[in-house]
Order: sequence, then C-alpha cells, then structure tokens
Amino acid sequence: MASSRAKLLAIMALFALPIIASTLAFHFFPPEKTTNYGEFVTPPAAFPSAPLGRQSGGRFRFEELRGKWILVVSDSGECPAACAEKLTLMRQVRLALGRDAGRVERVFVADDSKPLPAEAVAAHEGLVVLSPPVGLVLPPVPLNDRAHFYVADPEGRVMMRFPANADAKKMLGDLKRLLKASQIG
Repeated sequence: MASSRAKLLAIMALFALPIIASTLAFHFFPPEKTTNYGEFVTPPAAFPSAPLGRQSGGRFRFEELRGKWILVVSDSGECPAACAEKLTLMRQVRLALGRDAGRVERVFVADDSKPLPAEAVAAHEGLVVLSPPVGLVLPPVPLNDRAHFYVADPEGRVMMRFPANADAKKMLGDLKRLLKASQIG
C-alpha cells in the first residue's frame, strides 16, 4: 500500500514540478522586454478620412496608399534643420530596406500649412507632401506630432511610432521585422 501511495505522489510531483519551476523562473528571472525599438500604438488609430491637400496640387486621402506600409512625419513647412534630418532619416531607412523599399511610402505633413521648399522636395524624390486645408484642425497624432515618426500598416492603421531623433539602425530593424512578418503590403 505504501508503494502505491509513493507512486501516486511521484506522478503528482511530475505534473506539478514544471508549474512550480515556471512560476519561480518568472518571478526570479523576469522575461526581457520586447525586442522592438518602436513603441506600439494601442489601439491602432486610423488616419482622418478628411481629404488633405497635396503640395503639388489636388486632394489626397490615405486610402490611396492602401496596401503599402507608410512612414509619416510632420513638421513646419518651412522645414528647419530638425525637419530636414527627419526627412533624410526616413529616406535612408527606406533605401536601406533594399528590395522591400517599394513596399514603404513616405509622407510628410506640413502641419502649419506652409509649403515645403522646392529644394527639400527635390532632395526627397517620391515623398508625398501634404498640408491640411485651411480651417481643418488636425488631430494631435499622428498628423501633427513633431516628436515622432509614425508607421501605418497596409490597412491604414497607425500601429507604431519612433522618436523624432530615432536610431536609424534600430528603426530599420523594426521595419524589416514588420515587413518580413507581413503577408500584405
């Protein structure tokens, strides 16, 4: 009789031991933080549906870029030095994606409705330059937040942001992981 109890206790211990070990490991060896550099926007936000104006003329809706990943940054249309650095960083990160660069579009929003200088537009070929129509008040994020870069998924949801002075290598790493994991865009 004693041997059958010992067997029963051994079987119970066999099932309980992994649970106890994992609980102890979780409390004494906490898991590392996430590997992503950017901060996830929770819940993902949609771009405003109101049309914006293209600097080159005409109306623009973010639905036009559906199916593409979108990098969005905003600043003054006068584009001071910090703005020029953001535009250069966006261009370099996109080019560093290599064959996946075509899956990513870049958008600049002149949140003060001043036009981006022609030399800045020429230096950043393919950049979509937008400005809000007169009287339209932009929501606080992502279209007029000068402190961050935003990433929108191919469905048009803003899902990640990076600081304005982002580390290009870390930003590139996050974008590569997103593009690799994505089946769309």
